[in-house]
Amino acid sequence: MTIHKEGTASLLIAFFALFFINLLVSRLVPDGEMVQMIVLGVSIVLFLLVLQFFRHPRITPTLDPALIIAPADGKVVVIEDTHEGEYLHENRKQVSIFMSPVNVHVNRNPVSGKVSYFKYHPGKYLVAWHPKSSTENERTSIAYRLAGGTEILIRQIAGAMARRICWYLKTGMDVKQADEFGFIKFGSRVDLYLPMDAEILVQKDQKTKAGITPIARLKS
Repeated sequence: MTIHKEGTASLLIAFFALFFINLLVSRLVPDGEMVQMIVLGVSIVLFLLVLQFFRHPRITPTLDPALIIAPADGKVVVIEDTHEGEYLHENRKQVSIFMSPVNVHVNRNPVSGKVSYFKYHPGKYLVAWHPKSSTENERTSIAYRLAGGTEILIRQIAGAMARRICWYLKTGMDVKQADEFGFIKFGSRVDLYLPMDAEILVQKDQKTKAGITPIARLKS
């Protein structure tokens, strides 16, 4: 397992901030060995928590052009019919995955194809499971056009803790299923908008693994 490149700055800031706090405590309480040990212990735990946010494990991906693969680690919180009004402008099956702070936060392409649409939206930071988070929070919208012409759309959505969405895609780019396309720091959510005739392969509350868990099967 490696540490994701998006964590470099955060880890350095956390390290030096905690180092400074421990140094300050040692100067202010020179004879308080117990206090110093407690502060040091808490600092180590906090640093390890930040470290685990940015872990980047190796995976053995699921590669199948007939399948939509999970773009994120997390838990399925929404499966419903909805209307996608930003780009597709039609009814779709929505599957939403909530990423908690303890999940791996790497996002992966659910399909192979061409990026037919991309847009970043600044916005609010409502909790990720709020009904309006998909339309009011900071987010990106990404549409993929598959070889047969079918399009699916996904959204990276920031949550109350997630204050930075990272992406490595742009319109017109060719992408491969399960390759990394972005990262959302700390807790967040990813929505998928799939064709109405797609066969959903997951259930609510099911855990998912990015690049591995099949979310849906496309009609052949």
